[in-house]
Amino acid sequence: MNTKIILALRILLGILLIVFGSNKFIGFLPDFEFTNPDAGILFGALANSYILKTVGLIEIIVGLLLVSNKAVPFALVLMAPISVNIILFHATLDPANIGPGAFVFLANAFLIYKNWNTFKSLFR
Repeated sequence: MNTKIILALRILLGILLIVFGSNKFIGFLPDFEFTNPDAGILFGALANSYILKTVGLIEIIVGLLLVSNKAVPFALVLMAPISVNIILFHATLDPANIGPGAFVFLANAFLIYKNWNTFKSLFR
């Protein structure tokens, strides 16, 4: 695949993570309107604990690493469990708002695939 597309995807994912991670601290984006009341209850519980702040900090760090092209494999591995939880949350509780989460999950998975040579030794 064209390296320009991979570069653009890496930078776009990084910017998206920086924006959504920063939003967990500053709150400059409007909240999603959850179609399922259970999603709102769960999200509210997470927002009132340390979890969303921790996820936001990790998203900012990963985003900065991706944009600056530093420690990209580490950043992708760090983001993997978060991207899985994002997609599972939206798939089960809030399918109407799955778009950004699906992009994060698919972009992260694709970039891991494209960097697979870095991870091969972990699976021997």
